[in-house]
Amino acid sequence: MSPKQCLCPLVVISVLCTSPVAFADWTRFRGPNGSGVSADDATMPLRWSASANLKWKAELPGPGVSCPIAVGDRIYVTSYSGYGLDREHPGDQTDLKRHLVCLARDTGRQIWKKTVDPVLPEDPYAGVGVPAHGYASHTPVSDGENVFVFFGKTGALAFDRNGKQLWQTSVGNESDPRRWGSASSPILYNNLLIVPATAESQALVALDKTTGKEVWRQEAAGFSSSWSTPILVKVNENRTDLVIGVPKEIWGLNPDTGKLRWYCEGIKSNSFCSSVAVHDGVIYAMGARGGKSLAVRVGGNGNVTESHVVWTGRDSSEFGSPIVHNGRIYAVAEGIATVIDATTGERIFRTRLKGGGEAGGGRLPRDYASPILADDKLYYVNRSGDMFVLKANDKLEQIAVNRLTGEDANEGFNATPAAGNGGLFIRSDKHMYCVALMDQKVSDQADPNRNTSAPANDVVPEDNQQGSRRGGGRRFRGGGRNGFDPAEFFRRRDSNSDGKLSGDEISERMRGRMDQIDSDKDGAITPEEFRKGIGRMFGGGGRRGQGANRGEDKPERPQRPQLED
Repeated sequence: MSPKQCLCPLVVISVLCTSPVAFADWTRFRGPNGSGVSADDATMPLRWSASANLKWKAELPGPGVSCPIAVGDRIYVTSYSGYGLDREHPGDQTDLKRHLVCLARDTGRQIWKKTVDPVLPEDPYAGVGVPAHGYASHTPVSDGENVFVFFGKTGALAFDRNGKQLWQTSVGNESDPRRWGSASSPILYNNLLIVPATAESQALVALDKTTGKEVWRQEAAGFSSSWSTPILVKVNENRTDLVIGVPKEIWGLNPDTGKLRWYCEGIKSNSFCSSVAVHDGVIYAMGARGGKSLAVRVGGNGNVTESHVVWTGRDSSEFGSPIVHNGRIYAVAEGIATVIDATTGERIFRTRLKGGGEAGGGRLPRDYASPILADDKLYYVNRSGDMFVLKANDKLEQIAVNRLTGEDANEGFNATPAAGNGGLFIRSDKHMYCVALMDQKVSDQADPNRNTSAPANDVVPEDNQQGSRRGGGRRFRGGGRNGFDPAEFFRRRDSNSDGKLSGDEISERMRGRMDQIDSDKDGAITPEEFRKGIGRMFGGGGRRGQGANRGEDKPERPQRPQLED
């Protein structure tokens, strides 16, 4: 055999050994363009448990509701620690830390961890907002080389593959009117990192992804009370729209300038918590409770409510974002899954998810995560860690319910999973998990109600629009109809019956909101101050700055961003 003939097999072996594995990436919130649909055609796991088909489990440095992203051979996820870990004893804000963790995709081994000091003061860990999601709520985004994170008032940061910080840029230090914290996730467009600083400055801010320098900023009052993450929609060869949901409207902007190209009315809710989805040039949006649903064609100019609306529907969401697939819209809210005809907006089917335990823990919402679709299966995890697997068809046949923890585990699941290469990456407030097909049998005896085939679907009656709120939260509407009467609450706290709350009568939770409640700053709370303060916290009210801007009046902003010429 000639030397050349001997070399050929060696070359082939070398290529096979050194060629990188082709990974299916999930590089931003809800994966490819925020669709929630995996582009990978690998077979996905159907059943798993804490001891079967669990590929790896990795401890995290703290809680968070941000979602993991999968980039090449790595997983990135954020957490926080030091403050806001216990509702009754939140601690000292000066101890707050944010973390970006990089894990090996195949093994879960920690490759590196970076800790970021906060810009203070932050929104307090009090009320119904921040304790529900904490201080690591924004999902990272990656261009395949570097990873970008958003930490609210602490700003946006860029890190390279080895964990070296490249830059840090502030995008604002305000708070939303209710002080519910910040949660929208950044996205990438060409050389821009687009940050939804809806709470920090009522703005979308575009930064040069290489330097962190601000390229454009569009501020508008209409961004207030939006926790939506934008998506990009290609209209034609010369035009791409940046689309985001805000209270009562959908906006389409120019991603190169941030200027408003079009807007559409029709979403009735005063907040917008989910993100929109797109298919074949049509945007699908679901407002918060009672906000209804909407389909609108992209590509218009100005007010397109009359010209571009395809349909308006009756179904709404809570926090979860919809999925559009094969002419159907799939949505999950309050433990109820809905199928909608994407062409007409007509509801096809609704079912209550079966087999999972109650979640929410009293005042907290039952679900934060959005469903994802992979291998023609719909995967959805609720707050208590029940992960439902359903067939993506008109009847959403439920085929399994899985758990990674025991019934008594004090572990919350609020993040939308990532998917790729036959694996699901699931994050809780304590761990990262990877489940995959490992030819391991799930023992029915160990958990008979969880991992066997789920009970027959329970069809939700037509007059039950959102199902019951078992395990869900109380909501303030100014009176006692929904379980909270401000006057009665004040009377019970006023132990010495002197008509005001002071000293030990003021709970730790109220102390964190004193700047919003104690209007005359005398250290005591009158019934009128309490009533107005609660109204501001839960029903809107003035916008408050933070840090150097604390207490200063903000300049009046236009309702919508600057219109494109």
